[in-house]
Amino acid sequence: MLDRSRYSCYTARLSAPGFDRYTFPLAVFMRRLCLHSLLLVLFTAVSVFAGPLEDCREYAQFGVPGTSGDLLCRKGYLLSHDAKRKTPVWVVERMTRERLKAVLKRSDRFKPDAELPKGQRAELSDYKGSGYDRGHMAPAADMVWDAAAMSESFYLSNMVPQAGEGMNRGIWAELEKKVRQWVEKRGELYIYSGPIYGIGEVKTIGRNKVAVPDALFKVVLDPVRHEAISVVMPNRPLDTRDMPKYLVPVREVEKLTGLEFFSALPQEEQDMIEVPKPAALWQ
Repeated sequence: MLDRSRYSCYTARLSAPGFDRYTFPLAVFMRRLCLHSLLLVLFTAVSVFAGPLEDCREYAQFGVPGTSGDLLCRKGYLLSHDAKRKTPVWVVERMTRERLKAVLKRSDRFKPDAELPKGQRAELSDYKGSGYDRGHMAPAADMVWDAAAMSESFYLSNMVPQAGEGMNRGIWAELEKKVRQWVEKRGELYIYSGPIYGIGEVKTIGRNKVAVPDALFKVVLDPVRHEAISVVMPNRPLDTRDMPKYLVPVREVEKLTGLEFFSALPQEEQDMIEVPKPAALWQ
């Protein structure tokens, strides 16, 4: 758990080159964090991973970042869905070198998530003419190992409204490619992705008012070396050459989102992984 005594102010802020200043009310953050911790204890105690969720145990080996939304288990990922914003809170994948050896073709069959009730999910019509891409959080290119995983990656519950040229089809796509290269070199990685919303009114698209994130995060954990690397990128066109500028400590992602990563690890190990800012992108 975060030590409350470490904070003397009421807001947590992050600023980075090319990144507008985002503010997250600390009081809200602390309340959510305490609630998440309590829920995580209950999560384990009552064996929530029963029935359909049993298949997603592999994605929660290091704990789940939070339990504020609806947990949805898919073949290739686990996510928490925000029914108000109609976007994921977070999505986690486990990628291995073996899985990337497959060459399954991308399906491109976008669809609403039928497991979520209408009015609490995004529809295809919400994105039409919005000017935003349907941005995968668990990328389709990570799902080449299984047809069901590939198909489920196109559920809109796995997506957020994302700037297209220069973002979803630019620097973010390059980041996803780098992650796959890291998997090839390291053998196994856990990848957490999701949206970040600032304070105040949130922009929405479509009849169902799908929330447009101010920024996106990606946190990557190497479970063997106990190393992590994380980025926060504004949801707008960016120069791919500037990718290293968006490196941040995992702890900063936690401050911005109210999530808690790697909660299954001892606090000392969490601190070792989460506090340092990565000096550079992994090679």
